[in-house]
Amino acid sequence: MAKITGGQLVAKFAKAEGTSAIFTLCGGHVMDIYNGCAEEGIQIIDVRHEQTAAHAADAWTRLTGFPGIAVVTAGPGVTDAVTGIANAFRAQVPMLLIGGQVPLKNLLKGGLQELNNVEIMKPITKFSATVFETERIPEYMAMALREAYSGRPGPSFLEIPYDVLDKELEEAQVQIPSGYRAKGRTRPDSRDIELAAELLDKADRPAILAGTQVWLCRAVDGLNAVVEKMQIPTYLNGAARGAVAADSEFLFSRSRSYALSRADVVIVVGTPFDFRLGYGDRIAPSAKIIQIDLAPGAGNFGRKKMRFLTGKGNF
Repeated sequence: MAKITGGQLVAKFAKAEGTSAIFTLCGGHVMDIYNGCAEEGIQIIDVRHEQTAAHAADAWTRLTGFPGIAVVTAGPGVTDAVTGIANAFRAQVPMLLIGGQVPLKNLLKGGLQELNNVEIMKPITKFSATVFETERIPEYMAMALREAYSGRPGPSFLEIPYDVLDKELEEAQVQIPSGYRAKGRTRPDSRDIELAAELLDKADRPAILAGTQVWLCRAVDGLNAVVEKMQIPTYLNGAARGAVAADSEFLFSRSRSYALSRADVVIVVGTPFDFRLGYGDRIAPSAKIIQIDLAPGAGNFGRKKMRFLTGKGNF
């Protein structure tokens, strides 16, 4: 019967997810992943520093809509990727970092480049875990990406020890999961839609503030349709810049503080009430706020808001 290694399982799962490239700085602890990627036709893009690999995987997700995957070696390979992963965490980008580790039999013995990678990554990821069994590699990758894409998105980390990657199994023993995370579009409660429409119908000075999730959710067309249909002054935040054409008569930039401080209804789409909005204080105290976000509680900071939760891609 056909044999398959842990590294080949990583590559098969990545291919099933639609990933056609991984980003890495080659290291001995993760060599079997490269062998698997070569067999599956997945491009191996070797960079000069692991931070670059993490940033590149982040960018891959943003640009293609498929999960970016970075692969780094044990210890310093993982720690070198920290800044790139922290950036993805703050930017709400779903991606996967796979890090090597010493063989299981050598854990806690002071093996080559041994560090507690999982604990290092926990504060800046949505999911951080070690894979102890080769046959569970696809299961763990499914869990990691499900967490990365659920609610407010973010990166996940998997540590896979050298001998777990290198071990051979009967291929028939392992299945590549499918349908393990929702990829479709959901709709908000119709009552919330009606209330939002009522607020906008009565508004004299409405405004839209759109943020990074517009790109992540592939909702650019929806945003533009709303802007053109309703002819509402629109401001872009974070990675949403460029989502509305620069020559649109409804796109503004320099007047944002003035407009938000005088608006009576503000639609806040996919951006938190953080320092850029004065934690909400830059919006007129009397304004009604319609918040559309992937996660409830996205930056309350004491402001009362009428909110509704939208699925990916819906505006």
